[in-house]
Amino acid sequence: MRTFIRTQVLFLLPLCATALLAQGPRGGGFGPGGFGFGGFGGRGPGLLGAGTRTPITGAPYSATETLTTQETLANGNTISRTQTSTVARDSEGRISTSETITPSASSGKAAYTIQTIFDPVAGYRYELNSSTMIAIQTPLPKGRPATTTSTGERRNRPDRPSNPNVTTADLGTLVVNAVPATRTQVTETIPAGAIGNAQSIQVVRVTSVSTELKIPVEIRTSDPRFGSRDLEVTNIVQAEPSASLFTVPAGYTIRQGGGRGGRGGPGGPRRRQVPPAQ
Repeated sequence: MRTFIRTQVLFLLPLCATALLAQGPRGGGFGPGGFGFGGFGGRGPGLLGAGTRTPITGAPYSATETLTTQETLANGNTISRTQTSTVARDSEGRISTSETITPSASSGKAAYTIQTIFDPVAGYRYELNSSTMIAIQTPLPKGRPATTTSTGERRNRPDRPSNPNVTTADLGTLVVNAVPATRTQVTETIPAGAIGNAQSIQVVRVTSVSTELKIPVEIRTSDPRFGSRDLEVTNIVQAEPSASLFTVPAGYTIRQGGGRGGRGGPGGPRRRQVPPAQ
């Protein structure tokens, strides 16, 4: 299940990932997807600065991305989850993420790695599964001009109309996870009765965006409907990562995915084998 979720989220990478992680509320609609994370949907890619179709260049780095969620049930019980992945971006705007998936002991399956490569230079996105040695290749949408929001996030669509139930506070510039960052707090108040709620609900998101890397390095969200969600980028190294992170390793079979993440046309996915290293 986690693999499926990771696949769906990473496919949004060139389209709207940063919008999920760093944008303001969606200007209306108080349903589960009405604020920022959309009821805890979306993760990693937004932090990579790939949420627009215009890549961020000239700011290479590598880091660790940690997502922690906690939900409190009606009986007081809590459910906590932590996911960790490594991320890297080179000077040309290529991005690589990697996460190790550990199946339950009862499954009898060994741990494996899911790696995603976003390559705006070649115009493709790859998802690699080490357990199957298969890489799904999907063409990226064509680029379009991007705009910059008040939180420092770049996006390729105009801002939606302002929401009178949303307030934004500039918390200034400070050092977050060892890098200078601007911090912004967005608070959305869901009026009583808007979604059948007896009392008003406040959802708060605090986002810290690196002034040098142009990515959020910390996002903390509190939503009484879902619990808390904390996403951090740590162990940041501002240097050119290894070029091997942005290429499909030898031995993988590349399958051609359809546009927007499809798995091929009527004839099925085309395959080609990456020759082993000499």
